[in-house]
Amino acid sequence: MRAQLLPLDGSAPINITKDLVLIGRKEECDVRLEHKSVSKMHCVLVKTDGLLLLRDLGSTNGTRVNGTRVRRAALLPNDQLSIAHYRFRVYLGPDGAEEISANEHTQQLNPVEVAELMRQGRDRHDKKKDENSDDGQKAEGRLRHNQLPDVYPDDCAHLS
Repeated sequence: MRAQLLPLDGSAPINITKDLVLIGRKEECDVRLEHKSVSKMHCVLVKTDGLLLLRDLGSTNGTRVNGTRVRRAALLPNDQLSIAHYRFRVYLGPDGAEEISANEHTQQLNPVEVAELMRQGRDRHDKKKDENSDDGQKAEGRLRHNQLPDVYPDDCAHLS
């Protein structure tokens, strides 16, 4: 299981790679948060059986999950974790979800090919339009565009 704390201020994600991660201001902590509002040993995260468990270590300014101060909690994906004034979103996902650049999965298209595909799409649309009747109903197993207005006159009367 891959676990990360994603800072809401947009800074770099914190990977939770060890099974037990100590968070605090002290030099020995696995995750150091340098601010006087963070206790020396603020809280601990435990990664086990696909869960991320949190335990506050008696911190002065507390640990909150989704706005509620907690002593202990099981963290779920997208939970918001607050450690003193630091705010994170919890990410939990499968191992091996490596970050890849957009170019690795993006196929470059030739502008001539794109223009040809668009022309073919217009031709098909025009052909279907000519084949279908104007009754606004389902014709020969194909759906037709709804000819009804988006706003009815009675709905507009109260707006005047």
